[in-house]
This record gives sequence, structure tokens and C-alpha cells, in this order.
Amino acid sequence: MSVPLYQAKAELFRLLGHPVRIRVLELLQDGPMSVRELLAEIDAEPTGLSQHLAVLRRSGMVSAQREGSTVVYALAGGRVAALLRAARELLTEKLAGQNELLSELLADTGRREAS
Repeated sequence: MSVPLYQAKAELFRLLGHPVRIRVLELLQDGPMSVRELLAEIDAEPTGLSQHLAVLRRSGMVSAQREGSTVVYALAGGRVAALLRAARELLTEKLAGQNELLSELLADTGRREAS
């Protein structure tokens, strides 16, 4: 039995619902990184990071390649980076709207205090 599209989307967003996973994906946009490099950039315990990397790998969002004794992680495709860009654009629009509202509120407060 197939899963409805809306349910599959919800599962995708649940997968992305942890700050460590988002940070890993953001860092990997700049290119492949080892676990050691990721740990230097992320405030996480090694075992916790490994668990998040395993989730991202099983989901197909990242790939892992062994180079000697080091495992190097990379984004599995350009669509992940596009999703992160879309999220940034949505947040930028949201915050811009909040800044406009704040400016209006401050202007209104200034007018009321002047009268």
C-alpha cells in the first residue's frame, strides 16, 4: 500500500525537524566533510552526531564514503541544497514582514507620543 503524498511530505519535514540535522545539511552544502570536521562546527556529542548522520544517510539526503579510517559525508544531490535555499527564502520573507510590522508599530507609537 502506498503512502499518500501529504504523509510522505510530513515524514520528510519530521526528518528535517532537528537543528543538528539542518546544520549538517547546511555545512555539507560547501562540500564533503568528515565527522571530525562536522564535530568542530556543531555543538553535539560524537554519538549524537553519528545518530543524526545515520538518519540522514538512511533517508538518502547524505551519502557516506570511507577514505581510509575516515568517513566523509556529502549531500546526496542538489535538491537538498535547493530545499535549504527555499527554507531560507521563506524565513527571509517572514522576517521582512515582521520588520515592516515593527516599523509601522514604532511609527504609530511615535505619532501618538507626539500628539
